[in-house]
Amino acid sequence: MNANAATEASMKTFQTPTDYLDAYEVPQNVREFLFRSHELFINGQWKPAADGATAAVIEPSTRQQISTIASATVEDLDEAVNAARQAFESSTWTSQTPLARERQLQRLADLIEEHAEELAILESLDVGKPLAEAEMDIAGTVDTFRYFSGWASKISGRSSEPAGLDGNYVTYTRKEPVGVIGVIVPWNFPLQTLAWKLGAALAVGCTTVVKPPELTSLTTLRFAELVKEAGLPDGVVNILTGKGSTVGAALAAHPGIDKVTFTGSTKTGESVGHAALENVTRMTLELGGKSAVLVFEDCDIDAAVEEVAFGIFFNAGQICDAGSRLYVQESIYDEFMAKLVDNAKAWKLGPGLDAESTIGPLVSESQYRTVTSYIEAGVAEGAKLLCGGPVDEGTSNYVAPVIFGDCTNSMKIVQEEIFGPVLVAQRFSTQEEALALANDSEYGLAATIYSQSLNRVHQLSKDLKAGSIYVNAQSSIDPAMPFGGYKKSGFGRDLGAEQLDYVTETKTVWITLP
Repeated sequence: MNANAATEASMKTFQTPTDYLDAYEVPQNVREFLFRSHELFINGQWKPAADGATAAVIEPSTRQQISTIASATVEDLDEAVNAARQAFESSTWTSQTPLARERQLQRLADLIEEHAEELAILESLDVGKPLAEAEMDIAGTVDTFRYFSGWASKISGRSSEPAGLDGNYVTYTRKEPVGVIGVIVPWNFPLQTLAWKLGAALAVGCTTVVKPPELTSLTTLRFAELVKEAGLPDGVVNILTGKGSTVGAALAAHPGIDKVTFTGSTKTGESVGHAALENVTRMTLELGGKSAVLVFEDCDIDAAVEEVAFGIFFNAGQICDAGSRLYVQESIYDEFMAKLVDNAKAWKLGPGLDAESTIGPLVSESQYRTVTSYIEAGVAEGAKLLCGGPVDEGTSNYVAPVIFGDCTNSMKIVQEEIFGPVLVAQRFSTQEEALALANDSEYGLAATIYSQSLNRVHQLSKDLKAGSIYVNAQSSIDPAMPFGGYKKSGFGRDLGAEQLDYVTETKTVWITLP
Protein backbone atom coordinates (compact mmCIF):
# COMPACT_ATOMS: atom_id res chain seq x y z
CA MET A 1 0.00 0.00 0.00
CA ASN A 2 3.04 2.28 -0.19
CA ALA A 3 3.39 5.02 -2.78
CA ASN A 4 5.94 4.49 -5.51
CA ALA A 5 9.62 4.68 -4.63
CA ALA A 6 10.23 7.72 -6.82
CA THR A 7 7.75 9.72 -4.78
CA GLU A 8 9.37 8.66 -1.52
CA ALA A 9 12.84 9.53 -2.82
CA SER A 10 11.70 13.06 -3.69
CA MET A 11 10.60 13.84 -0.14
CA LYS A 12 12.51 16.33 1.97
CA THR A 13 12.56 15.67 5.72
CA PHE A 14 13.62 17.90 8.60
CA GLN A 15 14.65 16.99 12.11
CA THR A 16 13.22 20.15 13.68
CA PRO A 17 10.86 22.98 12.68
CA THR A 18 13.82 25.38 12.88
CA ASP A 19 15.59 23.31 10.21
CA TYR A 20 12.49 23.72 8.06
CA LEU A 21 12.32 27.49 8.62
CA ASP A 22 16.03 27.83 7.84
CA ALA A 23 15.85 25.72 4.69
CA TYR A 24 13.22 27.98 3.14
CA GLU A 25 14.50 31.28 4.56
CA VAL A 26 11.31 32.10 6.41
CA PRO A 27 11.28 35.88 7.11
CA GLN A 28 12.18 37.12 10.57
CA ASN A 29 8.77 38.71 11.18
CA VAL A 30 7.09 35.33 10.64
CA ARG A 31 9.56 33.63 12.99
CA GLU A 32 8.95 36.23 15.67
CA PHE A 33 5.21 35.69 15.35
CA LEU A 34 5.62 31.90 15.61
CA PHE A 35 7.85 32.04 18.65
CA ARG A 36 5.42 34.12 20.71
CA SER A 37 2.99 32.54 23.15
CA HIS A 38 -0.32 33.66 21.67
CA GLU A 39 -3.19 34.87 23.83
CA LEU A 40 -6.94 35.35 23.42
CA PHE A 41 -8.33 38.48 21.71
CA ILE A 42 -11.24 39.79 23.79
CA ASN A 43 -12.69 43.30 23.62
CA GLY A 44 -9.70 44.54 21.67
CA GLN A 45 -7.16 43.27 24.22
CA TRP A 46 -4.82 40.29 24.39
CA LYS A 47 -5.09 38.15 27.50
CA PRO A 48 -4.21 34.61 28.63
CA ALA A 49 -6.84 31.96 29.22
CA ALA A 50 -8.57 32.26 32.58
CA ASP A 51 -6.78 29.17 33.88
CA GLY A 52 -3.52 29.88 32.02
CA ALA A 53 -3.90 26.79 29.81
CA THR A 54 -2.10 26.63 26.47
CA ALA A 55 -1.93 24.25 23.51
CA ALA A 56 0.86 23.38 21.10
CA VAL A 57 0.70 24.25 17.39
CA ILE A 58 2.11 21.33 15.38
CA GLU A 59 3.68 21.80 11.94
CA PRO A 60 2.32 18.97 9.74
CA SER A 61 5.43 18.01 7.77
CA THR A 62 7.65 17.58 10.85
CA ARG A 63 4.98 16.68 13.42
CA GLN A 64 6.75 19.05 15.79
CA GLN A 65 5.69 22.15 17.69
CA ILE A 66 6.15 25.54 16.03
CA SER A 67 4.08 27.79 18.28
CA THR A 68 1.83 28.00 21.34
CA ILE A 69 -1.73 29.27 21.65
CA ALA A 70 -3.98 29.93 24.62
CA SER A 71 -6.65 27.33 25.34
CA ALA A 72 -9.81 29.24 26.24
CA THR A 73 -12.25 28.29 28.99
CA VAL A 74 -15.99 28.76 29.33
CA GLU A 75 -15.20 31.72 31.59
CA ASP A 76 -13.28 33.30 28.70
CA LEU A 77 -16.23 32.61 26.42
CA ASP A 78 -18.60 34.44 28.76
CA GLU A 79 -16.29 37.45 28.74
CA ALA A 80 -16.03 37.44 24.94
CA VAL A 81 -19.80 37.13 24.47
CA ASN A 82 -20.36 39.99 26.91
CA ALA A 83 -17.84 42.12 25.01
CA ALA A 84 -19.57 41.39 21.71
CA ARG A 85 -22.98 42.10 23.25
CA GLN A 86 -21.80 45.41 24.70
CA ALA A 87 -20.26 46.40 21.35
CA PHE A 88 -23.53 45.57 19.61
CA GLU A 89 -25.91 47.24 22.05
CA SER A 90 -23.76 50.32 22.58
CA SER A 91 -24.01 50.86 18.83
CA THR A 92 -20.30 51.64 18.44
CA TRP A 93 -20.43 49.51 15.30
CA THR A 94 -24.09 49.09 14.43
CA SER A 95 -24.92 52.79 14.45
CA GLN A 96 -21.99 53.80 12.30
CA THR A 97 -23.12 54.95 8.90
CA PRO A 98 -23.02 52.18 6.30
CA LEU A 99 -20.33 54.11 4.43
CA ALA A 100 -18.20 54.25 7.59
CA ARG A 101 -18.44 50.46 8.01
CA GLU A 102 -17.69 50.06 4.32
CA ARG A 103 -14.52 52.14 4.61
CA GLN A 104 -13.28 50.19 7.64
CA LEU A 105 -13.85 46.83 5.96
CA GLN A 106 -12.03 48.09 2.88
CA ARG A 107 -9.17 49.18 5.13
CA LEU A 108 -9.12 45.70 6.67
CA ALA A 109 -8.98 44.15 3.19
CA ASP A 110 -6.12 46.48 2.26
CA LEU A 111 -4.16 45.43 5.36
CA ILE A 112 -4.66 41.74 4.61
CA GLU A 113 -3.39 42.36 1.09
CA GLU A 114 -0.38 44.31 2.40
CA HIS A 115 0.52 41.36 4.64
CA ALA A 116 -0.39 38.67 2.10
CA GLU A 117 3.08 37.11 1.93
CA GLU A 118 3.35 36.80 5.70
CA LEU A 119 -0.17 35.38 6.01
CA ALA A 120 0.40 32.86 3.21
CA ILE A 121 3.59 31.58 4.86
CA LEU A 122 1.78 31.20 8.18
CA GLU A 123 -1.11 29.38 6.49
CA SER A 124 1.28 27.04 4.70
CA LEU A 125 3.17 26.26 7.91
CA ASP A 126 -0.02 25.75 9.91
CA VAL A 127 -2.10 23.70 7.46
CA GLY A 128 0.74 22.08 5.51
CA LYS A 129 -0.54 23.18 2.10
CA PRO A 130 1.79 24.33 -0.71
CA LEU A 131 2.58 28.02 -0.53
CA ALA A 132 0.98 28.66 -3.93
CA GLU A 133 -2.31 27.31 -2.59
CA ALA A 134 -2.01 29.40 0.57
CA GLU A 135 -1.45 32.49 -1.58
CA MET A 136 -4.71 31.72 -3.38
CA ASP A 137 -6.47 31.49 -0.01
CA ILE A 138 -5.23 34.91 1.08
CA ALA A 139 -6.24 36.46 -2.24
CA GLY A 140 -9.71 34.95 -1.77
CA THR A 141 -9.83 36.40 1.74
CA VAL A 142 -9.12 39.89 0.41
CA ASP A 143 -11.73 39.52 -2.33
CA THR A 144 -14.37 38.40 0.16
CA PHE A 145 -13.92 41.36 2.50
CA ARG A 146 -13.88 43.77 -0.44
CA TYR A 147 -17.05 42.26 -1.88
CA PHE A 148 -19.01 42.47 1.36
CA SER A 149 -17.65 45.91 2.24
CA GLY A 150 -19.59 47.14 -0.78
CA TRP A 151 -22.82 45.65 0.56
CA ALA A 152 -22.62 47.70 3.77
CA SER A 153 -24.07 50.74 2.01
CA LYS A 154 -26.53 48.87 -0.20
CA ILE A 155 -28.67 46.85 2.20
CA SER A 156 -32.26 48.03 2.29
CA GLY A 157 -35.79 46.89 2.94
CA ARG A 158 -38.72 47.33 0.58
CA SER A 159 -42.10 49.01 0.51
CA SER A 160 -45.28 47.33 -0.69
CA GLU A 161 -49.02 47.81 -1.10
CA PRO A 162 -51.03 45.31 1.01
CA ALA A 163 -52.36 42.59 -1.26
CA GLY A 164 -55.72 41.89 0.33
CA LEU A 165 -56.48 44.43 3.05
CA ASP A 166 -58.70 47.42 2.54
CA GLY A 167 -57.57 50.64 4.14
CA ASN A 168 -55.03 53.38 3.85
CA TYR A 169 -51.67 51.85 4.79
CA VAL A 170 -48.01 52.52 4.26
CA THR A 171 -46.01 49.32 4.72
CA TYR A 172 -42.31 48.68 4.50
CA THR A 173 -39.60 46.34 5.77
CA ARG A 174 -36.31 46.99 7.52
CA LYS A 175 -33.18 44.85 7.41
CA GLU A 176 -31.54 44.82 10.85
CA PRO A 177 -28.40 42.98 12.04
CA VAL A 178 -29.22 39.73 13.82
CA GLY A 179 -26.91 40.59 16.75
CA VAL A 180 -23.99 38.63 18.19
CA ILE A 181 -22.83 35.82 15.92
CA GLY A 182 -20.82 32.82 17.07
CA VAL A 183 -18.40 31.77 14.33
CA ILE A 184 -16.81 28.31 14.24
CA VAL A 185 -14.17 27.93 11.53
CA PRO A 186 -12.69 24.73 9.98
CA TRP A 187 -9.00 23.84 9.84
CA ASN A 188 -8.62 23.37 6.08
CA PHE A 189 -9.11 27.00 4.94
CA PRO A 190 -8.99 28.87 8.25
CA LEU A 191 -8.52 32.47 7.13
CA GLN A 192 -10.54 32.31 3.92
CA THR A 193 -13.48 30.63 5.65
CA LEU A 194 -13.26 33.22 8.43
CA ALA A 195 -13.72 35.89 5.75
CA TRP A 196 -16.76 33.99 4.45
CA LYS A 197 -18.28 34.15 7.92
CA LEU A 198 -17.28 37.68 8.92
CA GLY A 199 -17.65 39.61 5.66
CA ALA A 200 -21.45 39.74 5.55
CA ALA A 201 -21.84 39.79 9.34
CA LEU A 202 -19.64 42.85 9.82
CA ALA A 203 -21.06 44.63 6.78
CA VAL A 204 -24.58 44.63 8.23
CA GLY A 205 -23.43 45.65 11.73
CA CYS A 206 -23.24 42.38 13.68
CA THR A 207 -20.57 41.67 16.27
CA THR A 208 -18.80 38.32 16.56
CA VAL A 209 -17.14 35.72 18.75
CA VAL A 210 -14.82 33.53 16.69
CA LYS A 211 -13.66 30.03 17.55
CA PRO A 212 -10.79 29.30 15.13
CA PRO A 213 -9.74 25.69 14.47
CA GLU A 214 -7.71 24.11 17.24
CA LEU A 215 -5.19 22.78 14.70
CA THR A 216 -4.74 25.91 12.57
CA SER A 217 -5.27 29.16 14.47
CA LEU A 218 -2.22 31.19 13.49
CA THR A 219 -3.57 33.29 10.62
CA THR A 220 -6.72 34.07 12.60
CA LEU A 221 -4.56 35.44 15.42
CA ARG A 222 -2.56 37.56 12.98
CA PHE A 223 -5.86 38.70 11.49
CA ALA A 224 -6.93 39.94 14.95
CA GLU A 225 -3.92 42.27 14.98
CA LEU A 226 -5.01 43.64 11.60
CA VAL A 227 -8.57 44.13 12.89
CA LYS A 228 -7.12 46.35 15.62
CA GLU A 229 -4.95 48.22 13.14
CA ALA A 230 -7.90 48.76 10.79
CA GLY A 231 -9.73 50.58 13.57
CA LEU A 232 -12.73 48.35 14.12
CA PRO A 233 -14.23 49.11 17.55
CA ASP A 234 -13.25 46.91 20.47
CA GLY A 235 -15.58 43.94 20.94
CA VAL A 236 -16.71 43.72 17.33
CA VAL A 237 -14.38 40.77 16.67
CA ASN A 238 -13.36 38.50 19.56
CA ILE A 239 -11.18 35.42 19.05
CA LEU A 240 -10.98 32.41 21.36
CA THR A 241 -8.44 29.73 20.50
CA GLY A 242 -8.52 26.29 22.08
CA LYS A 243 -10.44 23.05 22.09
CA GLY A 244 -13.63 22.69 20.11
CA SER A 245 -14.97 20.28 22.71
CA THR A 246 -14.68 23.03 25.33
CA VAL A 247 -15.25 26.38 23.65
CA GLY A 248 -16.93 25.38 20.39
CA ALA A 249 -19.67 23.37 22.06
CA ALA A 250 -20.27 26.05 24.70
CA LEU A 251 -20.35 28.79 22.05
CA ALA A 252 -23.14 27.04 20.15
CA ALA A 253 -25.18 26.65 23.33
CA HIS A 254 -24.50 30.10 24.80
CA PRO A 255 -27.69 32.08 25.53
CA GLY A 256 -25.91 35.33 24.63
CA ILE A 257 -25.40 34.24 21.02
CA ASP A 258 -28.06 35.27 18.48
CA LYS A 259 -26.82 33.15 15.59
CA VAL A 260 -24.24 30.41 15.04
CA THR A 261 -22.42 29.85 11.78
CA PHE A 262 -20.38 26.66 11.48
CA THR A 263 -18.28 24.96 8.83
CA GLY A 264 -16.99 21.46 9.54
CA SER A 265 -17.90 17.80 9.57
CA THR A 266 -21.51 16.64 9.54
CA LYS A 267 -21.03 14.78 12.84
CA THR A 268 -19.77 17.89 14.63
CA GLY A 269 -22.35 20.03 12.85
CA GLU A 270 -25.15 17.86 14.21
CA SER A 271 -23.84 18.49 17.74
CA VAL A 272 -23.59 22.23 17.08
CA GLY A 273 -27.12 22.24 15.70
CA HIS A 274 -28.57 20.41 18.70
CA ALA A 275 -26.80 22.81 21.08
CA ALA A 276 -28.07 25.87 19.21
CA LEU A 277 -31.63 24.55 19.18
CA GLU A 278 -31.69 24.52 22.99
CA ASN A 279 -31.99 28.32 22.80
CA VAL A 280 -33.72 28.38 19.39
CA THR A 281 -30.57 30.09 18.10
CA ARG A 282 -30.47 30.73 14.36
CA MET A 283 -27.78 28.81 12.54
CA THR A 284 -25.99 28.26 9.25
CA LEU A 285 -24.33 24.86 8.90
CA GLU A 286 -21.94 24.12 6.03
CA LEU A 287 -21.10 20.46 6.56
CA GLY A 288 -19.52 17.45 4.89
CA GLY A 289 -19.56 16.38 1.29
CA LYS A 290 -19.00 13.43 -1.00
CA SER A 291 -19.33 15.23 -4.28
CA ALA A 292 -20.02 13.30 -7.47
CA VAL A 293 -18.14 13.90 -10.72
CA LEU A 294 -19.85 12.72 -13.93
CA VAL A 295 -17.60 12.28 -16.98
CA PHE A 296 -19.41 11.68 -20.27
CA GLU A 297 -17.96 10.31 -23.48
CA ASP A 298 -18.39 13.64 -25.32
CA CYS A 299 -16.10 15.54 -22.93
CA ASP A 300 -12.62 16.87 -23.63
CA ILE A 301 -10.83 13.95 -21.97
CA ASP A 302 -7.44 15.59 -21.41
CA ALA A 303 -8.96 18.75 -19.94
CA ALA A 304 -11.31 16.71 -17.76
CA VAL A 305 -8.42 14.61 -16.42
CA GLU A 306 -6.60 17.77 -15.29
CA GLU A 307 -9.68 19.19 -13.62
CA VAL A 308 -10.73 15.95 -11.92
CA ALA A 309 -7.24 15.52 -10.45
CA PHE A 310 -7.22 19.12 -9.23
CA GLY A 311 -10.65 18.67 -7.68
CA ILE A 312 -9.54 15.84 -5.40
CA PHE A 313 -5.80 16.36 -4.84
CA PHE A 314 -5.78 20.15 -4.27
CA ASN A 315 -5.16 20.85 -0.56
CA ALA A 316 -4.46 17.10 -0.20
CA GLY A 317 -8.16 16.42 -0.70
CA GLN A 318 -9.04 18.23 2.52
CA ILE A 319 -11.89 20.18 0.94
CA CYS A 320 -15.58 19.90 1.77
CA ASP A 321 -16.67 19.96 -1.89
CA ALA A 322 -13.79 17.84 -3.22
CA GLY A 323 -14.84 15.79 -6.24
CA SER A 324 -14.27 12.49 -4.47
CA ARG A 325 -16.77 10.19 -6.26
CA LEU A 326 -15.93 9.71 -9.94
CA TYR A 327 -18.36 8.19 -12.45
CA VAL A 328 -16.96 7.71 -15.97
CA GLN A 329 -18.96 6.60 -19.00
CA GLU A 330 -18.08 3.05 -19.91
CA SER A 331 -16.91 3.79 -23.47
CA ILE A 332 -14.04 6.01 -22.24
CA TYR A 333 -13.44 4.54 -18.78
CA ASP A 334 -10.18 2.69 -19.50
CA GLU A 335 -8.59 5.58 -21.42
CA PHE A 336 -9.69 8.15 -18.89
CA MET A 337 -8.52 6.18 -15.87
CA ALA A 338 -5.11 5.43 -17.40
CA LYS A 339 -4.52 9.15 -17.99
CA LEU A 340 -5.83 10.03 -14.55
CA VAL A 341 -3.48 7.59 -12.83
CA ASP A 342 -0.53 9.07 -14.74
CA ASN A 343 -1.61 12.52 -13.60
CA ALA A 344 -1.92 11.40 -9.97
CA LYS A 345 1.58 9.94 -9.97
CA ALA A 346 2.99 13.27 -11.19
CA TRP A 347 1.89 15.21 -8.09
CA LYS A 348 4.93 15.92 -5.94
CA LEU A 349 4.66 15.52 -2.20
CA GLY A 350 6.67 17.79 0.03
CA PRO A 351 6.65 20.54 2.65
CA GLY A 352 4.38 23.44 1.85
CA LEU A 353 7.20 25.97 1.54
CA ASP A 354 9.09 23.86 -1.02
CA ALA A 355 8.39 25.52 -4.38
CA GLU A 356 8.44 22.12 -6.08
CA SER A 357 5.71 20.64 -3.86
CA THR A 358 2.26 20.30 -5.39
CA ILE A 359 0.69 18.37 -2.52
CA GLY A 360 1.56 18.76 1.14
CA PRO A 361 1.08 16.56 4.19
CA LEU A 362 -2.28 16.01 5.82
CA VAL A 363 -2.97 18.52 8.57
CA SER A 364 -2.33 16.21 11.53
CA GLU A 365 -1.33 12.75 12.60
CA SER A 366 -4.95 12.10 13.56
CA GLN A 367 -6.15 13.01 10.06
CA TYR A 368 -3.40 10.83 8.60
CA ARG A 369 -4.66 7.85 10.61
CA THR A 370 -8.24 8.53 9.52
CA VAL A 371 -7.36 8.67 5.83
CA THR A 372 -5.10 5.61 5.90
CA SER A 373 -7.81 3.63 7.69
CA TYR A 374 -10.17 4.39 4.79
CA ILE A 375 -7.54 3.26 2.30
CA GLU A 376 -7.24 -0.02 4.19
CA ALA A 377 -11.04 -0.33 4.21
CA GLY A 378 -11.18 0.18 0.45
CA VAL A 379 -8.69 -2.60 -0.16
CA ALA A 380 -10.60 -4.88 2.23
CA GLU A 381 -13.89 -4.13 0.42
CA GLY A 382 -12.40 -5.25 -2.89
CA ALA A 383 -11.86 -1.90 -4.60
CA LYS A 384 -8.88 -1.90 -6.96
CA LEU A 385 -6.05 0.33 -5.68
CA LEU A 386 -4.64 1.90 -8.85
CA CYS A 387 -2.07 4.19 -7.24
CA GLY A 388 -0.99 6.01 -4.13
CA GLY A 389 -1.05 5.47 -0.41
CA PRO A 390 0.80 6.49 2.76
CA VAL A 391 4.43 7.50 2.51
CA ASP A 392 6.96 6.69 5.26
CA GLU A 393 4.22 4.88 7.15
CA GLY A 394 3.95 5.95 10.77
CA THR A 395 6.56 8.72 10.62
CA SER A 396 4.94 11.45 8.51
CA ASN A 397 1.55 12.84 7.51
CA TYR A 398 2.11 12.33 3.77
CA VAL A 399 -0.30 10.36 1.60
CA ALA A 400 0.41 10.13 -2.13
CA PRO A 401 -2.68 10.65 -4.33
CA VAL A 402 -4.89 7.56 -4.17
CA ILE A 403 -7.23 6.30 -6.88
CA PHE A 404 -9.51 3.30 -6.42
CA GLY A 405 -11.15 1.72 -9.46
CA ASP A 406 -13.99 -0.80 -9.83
CA CYS A 407 -15.87 0.61 -6.85
CA THR A 408 -19.57 0.24 -6.08
CA ASN A 409 -21.91 2.62 -4.33
CA SER A 410 -22.36 0.17 -1.46
CA MET A 411 -18.73 0.53 -0.38
CA LYS A 412 -17.79 2.50 2.73
CA ILE A 413 -15.16 4.48 0.79
CA VAL A 414 -17.86 5.61 -1.67
CA GLN A 415 -20.48 6.62 0.88
CA GLU A 416 -18.41 8.22 3.65
CA GLU A 417 -16.43 11.46 3.56
CA ILE A 418 -12.71 10.64 3.74
CA PHE A 419 -11.32 14.19 3.62
CA GLY A 420 -8.03 13.25 2.02
CA PRO A 421 -6.49 12.70 -1.44
CA VAL A 422 -8.58 9.60 -2.15
CA LEU A 423 -10.68 9.25 -5.32
CA VAL A 424 -13.15 6.39 -5.81
CA ALA A 425 -14.18 5.58 -9.39
CA GLN A 426 -16.69 3.40 -11.23
CA ARG A 427 -18.33 3.07 -14.63
CA PHE A 428 -21.78 4.01 -15.88
CA SER A 429 -23.62 3.37 -19.14
CA THR A 430 -26.40 5.94 -19.46
CA GLN A 431 -27.17 9.45 -18.25
CA GLU A 432 -30.01 8.06 -16.15
CA GLU A 433 -27.68 5.61 -14.42
CA ALA A 434 -25.12 8.34 -13.77
CA LEU A 435 -27.77 10.55 -12.19
CA ALA A 436 -29.02 7.75 -9.94
CA LEU A 437 -25.48 6.92 -8.80
CA ALA A 438 -24.64 10.56 -8.14
CA ASN A 439 -27.77 11.20 -6.06
CA ASP A 440 -27.27 8.00 -4.05
CA SER A 441 -25.56 9.80 -1.18
CA GLU A 442 -26.55 11.38 2.12
CA TYR A 443 -24.51 14.42 1.11
CA GLY A 444 -25.34 17.15 -1.39
CA LEU A 445 -22.72 19.87 -1.31
CA ALA A 446 -21.58 19.88 -4.95
CA ALA A 447 -21.46 17.89 -8.18
CA THR A 448 -19.54 18.25 -11.45
CA ILE A 449 -20.47 17.45 -15.04
CA TYR A 450 -18.01 16.99 -17.91
CA SER A 451 -19.83 17.12 -21.24
CA GLN A 452 -20.13 19.26 -24.37
CA SER A 453 -23.91 18.81 -24.52
CA LEU A 454 -25.76 21.88 -23.27
CA ASN A 455 -29.00 19.92 -23.16
CA ARG A 456 -27.42 17.29 -20.89
CA VAL A 457 -25.75 19.91 -18.71
CA HIS A 458 -28.96 21.86 -18.14
CA GLN A 459 -31.00 18.74 -17.43
CA LEU A 460 -28.50 17.31 -14.97
CA SER A 461 -27.99 20.68 -13.28
CA LYS A 462 -31.70 20.60 -12.47
CA ASP A 463 -31.81 16.95 -11.38
CA LEU A 464 -28.63 16.65 -9.31
CA LYS A 465 -29.31 17.12 -5.60
CA ALA A 466 -26.45 19.43 -4.69
CA GLY A 467 -25.95 23.07 -3.74
CA SER A 468 -23.30 23.85 -6.38
CA ILE A 469 -23.05 22.37 -9.86
CA TYR A 470 -19.75 22.78 -11.70
CA VAL A 471 -19.57 22.22 -15.45
CA ASN A 472 -16.26 21.31 -17.13
CA ALA A 473 -14.32 22.63 -14.12
CA GLN A 474 -13.93 21.85 -10.43
CA SER A 475 -14.70 23.89 -7.32
CA SER A 476 -15.25 27.36 -8.71
CA ILE A 477 -15.68 29.79 -5.79
CA ASP A 478 -16.41 33.51 -5.89
CA PRO A 479 -17.67 35.79 -3.10
CA ALA A 480 -20.57 36.95 -5.29
CA MET A 481 -22.02 33.43 -5.59
CA PRO A 482 -23.69 31.57 -2.70
CA PHE A 483 -22.22 28.34 -1.33
CA GLY A 484 -23.96 25.65 0.72
CA GLY A 485 -25.47 22.21 0.55
CA TYR A 486 -28.48 19.93 0.30
CA LYS A 487 -29.27 17.00 2.59
CA LYS A 488 -26.66 16.28 5.28
CA SER A 489 -24.30 18.84 3.76
CA GLY A 490 -26.12 21.43 5.83
CA PHE A 491 -28.40 24.39 5.32
CA GLY A 492 -28.10 28.12 4.88
CA ARG A 493 -25.67 29.81 2.54
CA ASP A 494 -22.33 31.56 2.81
CA LEU A 495 -21.30 34.20 0.24
CA GLY A 496 -23.34 36.06 -2.32
CA ALA A 497 -26.21 38.44 -1.71
CA GLU A 498 -28.11 35.46 -0.30
CA GLN A 499 -25.88 35.39 2.78
CA LEU A 500 -27.20 38.78 3.86
CA ASP A 501 -30.55 37.15 4.67
CA TYR A 502 -28.80 34.87 7.18
CA VAL A 503 -27.17 37.71 9.16
CA THR A 504 -30.16 40.05 9.28
CA GLU A 505 -33.67 40.11 10.68
CA THR A 506 -36.53 41.37 8.52
CA LYS A 507 -38.88 43.69 10.39
CA THR A 508 -42.25 44.65 8.91
CA VAL A 509 -43.68 48.11 9.68
CA TRP A 510 -47.39 48.98 9.21
CA ILE A 511 -48.49 52.60 9.30
CA THR A 512 -52.21 53.32 9.18
CA LEU A 513 -52.93 56.71 7.65
CA PRO A 514 -55.94 58.78 8.74
